[in-house]
Amino acid sequence: MKKQRPKHLTLHLIKLPLPGIVSILHRFSGLLLFFALPLLLLALQYSLNSIETYTQLRAVLAHPLSKLTLTGLLWAFLHHFFAGLRYLAIDLHYLGNLAQSRYSSRLVLAASLILTVFSGARLW
Repeated sequence: MKKQRPKHLTLHLIKLPLPGIVSILHRFSGLLLFFALPLLLLALQYSLNSIETYTQLRAVLAHPLSKLTLTGLLWAFLHHFFAGLRYLAIDLHYLGNLAQSRYSSRLVLAASLILTVFSGARLW
């Protein structure tokens, strides 16, 4: 029996559902946090070492590019946190059907973006 299969997938035409987008962003935010960990530990070391290094760190973090980077890391943390809670709820069978999955995906995106905007406004 010969099956008609496509020879190639046109990936730009495939529409990814919202839970899939949240899943990809969860992986991306985890990767971003993993690679930012040495930088964050270095900042912690500078902040605790002496008053001179703390003053230098504050001067570096006052730069707009540093604030933008911190805002991005803040989004990565918040998204990874809320998506992790969502996946925990899925694993515990609190979210069982497709409608709940889509609604929780919207909640994850909304909560992470709203809290990032509020915290970023305080940072700037």
